[in-house]
This record gives sequence, structure tokens and C-alpha cells, in this order.
Amino acid sequence: MVHVVIFAGGVGARMKSLDIPKQFINVDGKPIIIRTLENFASHPDVDDIVISCLADKIEYMWELIAQYKVAKVTSIVPGGENGHGSIHNGLVEVQRFSSPEDIVLICDGVRPLISHQLISDCIETATKHETAVPVTPSIDSVLQSEDGETCCRSLPRNQMYITQAPQGYTMRKIMHAHDEAERLGITNPISSSELLIELGETVHIFKGERDNIKVTTPEDLQFLRSRYYYRSFKNFAKEELKYGL
Repeated sequence: MVHVVIFAGGVGARMKSLDIPKQFINVDGKPIIIRTLENFASHPDVDDIVISCLADKIEYMWELIAQYKVAKVTSIVPGGENGHGSIHNGLVEVQRFSSPEDIVLICDGVRPLISHQLISDCIETATKHETAVPVTPSIDSVLQSEDGETCCRSLPRNQMYITQAPQGYTMRKIMHAHDEAERLGITNPISSSELLIELGETVHIFKGERDNIKVTTPEDLQFLRSRYYYRSFKNFAKEELKYGL
């Protein structure tokens, strides 16, 4: 089986969006998290979805799911103190009805442009290797700085990759990593792949998609809105061309 954990327990401080967490901001008529969920719910290989959400937004989340008729959501659990904690709470819920060989896809709730192809590639890679992390090659030069003011090392661009989500794992692999993190006192890894690497594991990467942005800043939101406006304009233009009007 293929399970999905969507973690949306943050308040989105970098978005600076008044009193609404970024995952609930509307873009082209729908909240960002609903658009993210719809991409997974409509995928034929996904069996169920668990959401790890801000505790005081759980009731609102259920209301949105009913309003937009999002399928396959089986549970909503309270988020943790950070992203790792929210993922952990979601995984514990999935563990109740999964087997160790099942695949779980872990994704933040603010990736509304995920394609079905990317989800399929993640499932396939995780099934084969137990780990699956989508990446895109870095197109910028990368400098390393320890103090944020000076640089003494340039990293080889052809070896640098930008990680994305969803990340896919067998339940056996990811739950072992979380158990080890608790044993070793690792409380706030940047992502699941960084956790496994810190534990000495090798993770398998596959080709991601540049459009698959994580909506984190006002600039990301502007890009996302532009994409939807552009799609609407293309459809409008096609109508004009079709009828020659």
C-alpha cells in the first residue's frame, strides 16, 4: 500500500501573512494545502492520506476537506513542535494500519504544483530502494560560509542538488530512523533525508521538477499566482484562436 503524510504544523513566519498560516492562503480560489492534497488524492496508486496539522486548525481542516471534497484523507493529527515532530506524529498514525513493507510519501502541505508523474516516480524509486528523494541540479554557484560574512570554499556545482518533496520510504526504513533519532536525541533534522544521512544511511535520489516549489516566502507566492494566471490566460487565448475572434 501507499500512504501519504502531509505535514502542515507550521505558522509560516517567513511568509508574513498576517494571522493566517501560509498553507491556508487562497490561490486562484483554493487554499494552497487543498491544492497539494488534491494532487495526491487523485493519484491512482495512493491509498490514504494522513495530515499532521496545527492543533487549533484541525476542525477547520476537516471543514475544508468536506468543502472541496478531497478524497482519501483518513486522519488528521496534531502537529509537533517542528517539522520533524509533525512528520513523526503523522507516521505514528500511519503505523497503526500499515505494514513495514508499505510505502509512505512525506510531503509538506505547501507544494501545490506536484505532478502525478513525480508522485509515480517517487513510489517506484521507494519501492525499489526503500528511499526516494526528488532533486534538481543546482543551476547556481554555491559558496560555503561559516560566519555569513566571508567565504573560503566554493562547492562544485555539478555535484550540488536541491532536495524536494514528496520523499518516499518504506515504513520499516523511516520508522527505524525516527526510533534512532529519539534514542540519540536528534530532535530537529531539516528533512527526513537529512535525518537518514545523519544516521549514516544512503538515500536514493531521482529527477525532480523545477516547478515543484515549496511556497515559503512572499516571492514564492507571487510565482505561484503567476503560474495560475498564466494558465488561465493560455486557456483564454486558445478560445480566441479557436474561433478567430
